[in-house]
Amino acid sequence: MNKKLMLAIGLFLLGSISHSRGDGFIIVERPIYVPPIHFPFAPLEVTSHQVNVKIDGQVATTSIDQEFYNPNDQRLEGFYMFPVPKGAHIDKFSMEIAGKSVDAELLPADKARGIYEDIVRKMRDPALLEYAGRDLFKVRIFPIEPHSRKPIKVSYTELLRSDAGTVTYLYPLSTEKFSAQPIKNLSVKVELKSAEPLASIYSPTHKVEIKRDGPNRAVIGYESKNEKPDTDFQLVYSSDTRDVGLKLITYKPDSDDGYFLLLAAPTVSNQAKPAAKDVVFVVDTSGSMAGQKLQQAQKALRFCVENLNADDRFEIVRFSTEAEPLFRELVSTDADHRKRANDFIDNFKPIGGTAIADALQSALKVRPGRSDRPFVVIFLTDGLPTVGTRNPEEIVADIKKATGVRIFSFGIGSDVNTQLLDQIAEGTRAFSQYVLANEDLELKVSNFYTRIKEPALTNLKLDLGGGVRTSKMYPADLPDLFKGDQLVIAGRYSGAGDVEAKLTGNAGGREQTFTYKLHFDDHKTTDDYVPRLWATRRVGFLLDEIRVRGETAELRDETTELARKYGIVTPYTAYLIVEDEDRRRVPMADRSMQSMSADEPTRGEVAKAWSAFKDKKEGEDGVANARSQNAFKFAQQAPASIASGSAESLRGFAAAAPVATPAAARLSQYTQQSRFVNGRAFFQNGNQWIDSNAQNTTKRQRIQFNSEEYFNLLSKHPEAGPWLALGQNVVLKLDDTVYEIAE
Repeated sequence: MNKKLMLAIGLFLLGSISHSRGDGFIIVERPIYVPPIHFPFAPLEVTSHQVNVKIDGQVATTSIDQEFYNPNDQRLEGFYMFPVPKGAHIDKFSMEIAGKSVDAELLPADKARGIYEDIVRKMRDPALLEYAGRDLFKVRIFPIEPHSRKPIKVSYTELLRSDAGTVTYLYPLSTEKFSAQPIKNLSVKVELKSAEPLASIYSPTHKVEIKRDGPNRAVIGYESKNEKPDTDFQLVYSSDTRDVGLKLITYKPDSDDGYFLLLAAPTVSNQAKPAAKDVVFVVDTSGSMAGQKLQQAQKALRFCVENLNADDRFEIVRFSTEAEPLFRELVSTDADHRKRANDFIDNFKPIGGTAIADALQSALKVRPGRSDRPFVVIFLTDGLPTVGTRNPEEIVADIKKATGVRIFSFGIGSDVNTQLLDQIAEGTRAFSQYVLANEDLELKVSNFYTRIKEPALTNLKLDLGGGVRTSKMYPADLPDLFKGDQLVIAGRYSGAGDVEAKLTGNAGGREQTFTYKLHFDDHKTTDDYVPRLWATRRVGFLLDEIRVRGETAELRDETTELARKYGIVTPYTAYLIVEDEDRRRVPMADRSMQSMSADEPTRGEVAKAWSAFKDKKEGEDGVANARSQNAFKFAQQAPASIASGSAESLRGFAAAAPVATPAAARLSQYTQQSRFVNGRAFFQNGNQWIDSNAQNTTKRQRIQFNSEEYFNLLSKHPEAGPWLALGQNVVLKLDDTVYEIAE
């Protein structure tokens, strides 16, 4: 909720272009001419910003240093405006301008709204309407000399919202519409402290780095370069005195089943002794691994061997035409065995075929008949099975006979059977990764191994009792839980009330059960990221079903509807949306993707790619599609995963084309013409934004932008502010009516 952060970031955006929006911005009183891509109310640049957040329990203090730059030839004057974070209870607020403390006037929401609306009327720009309903800090700034800099420091303290023990911090970061250029450098740093041991620390919006410092402290960071943020930064966290914390977040509209997230995380102190595990490294040394691939694999293996825990046991299996185990048994991690392992790794030579089935069976043979230790196989290959059993179905069936095994697969390059590696990994409650020729295999393997280095709870089972029925839960088979990591489960539910949840697993060689009291809400719509994350994973599951088992009308229709409703737009889902609206004879004016609907050449190319998506398991396009699927199936944050999945699909589409075609560039543009705002997906068609909910509604009303009727509509439906802020031409459904806002 830290609006200062947004302010800093938005202002930074200004810096890139000469306008910005953040939680804070400068409104120039006497607007000068600025190019159409700039916002007339903020013709300034932000040359630097730094945001630091310190959270102690539920009290958050946000500090921002930013510097405005006036690139114009005129002296400017105006107001620095800082909308209060949504839902925040601000205790203290301070500001410095050019090193001098200033007093900012606090305006209540009703007066603040009048200011926003007045700016919209004068500038004919609705971008500030998303702030309607918030209090506002305001201070005059004068002068802003031509080609001069104006440093500003802002600090505020707020009490964060807590819901059933889960605390939420929100920073409005969606500055894209106020930036004509990407932000060159963007960063958010949060220092978190809690009286009780921290359990889940989760961002539903951004891929953050989390560094824990003991059981009660953590530092969370997010950095990016050349980004146009369009999603607010959000962080949720919880504490728990048990070894494993479990928290529930729900979203339940009145007219539908609910959505839920379960966050499970260990709270074990850094001083706790790591649980012992057994690890087998299975490495492809066939002829195709020659050169950099084998060199990186060797470096990655040395890293893993050196980072085995003291009580672990391990084995290495090298394979090409045949499999060659090093020890033929699991051995301890003493100095002698580590040295022999490194000598073995140094002597890898790339030669021969690819005996995948033999290699994996050699790894499974060393597993003890009875053991409470986690048994992990790390499998690296760059090829298809060419020696021994070659049928992927037979290989997978044999692997699944060994219960309790985890096989993490790394596909190297593009000559791998992605469906085989995916099914091996998912069939053993693990996951697969694909490393392209231009990527660092050593880095990916070492990062992965660091993540799974210390098991906290394995062979997990979750039982949700009571009067609530859960369904369509992802992941369906729970993976193991590792120290420093967390499990994010998404699903649907019907019913409401209190539920006793039991999480059972193996910890340190003995079974443990943790019991929790959870409450499934009958109505709750504050955390709209929950349904979108579930929908992202559900789309990944449905597309996987199509790839593995074939396309059906039911699978295709559900994929299409979820993609349209939640703005999950990739080349393939865009194609499905267009084809669906064609089949249903939706009028062109109401269609989600009108330009693509009229682009027959591109539709023809995507139709071919869609057919290949269902059949192709290897090659550059096959690997791109597998990486795209993994982004959806294992999504931790919907925005980042959708963007990543779409980028991979576009790469696969381009790779499948015999030559570069204009269709690829147009398709890339089509996939970027949607926004997910305040729980709804909107599609851009020309200068108009169309609500995905607006189809099949007969009652319609046309309203002129910036008219009294327009502002009366906002008064009647204040929740529409973020949607109206999209632009001057918006098609929006409210209650049973579709409103067409037009210039």
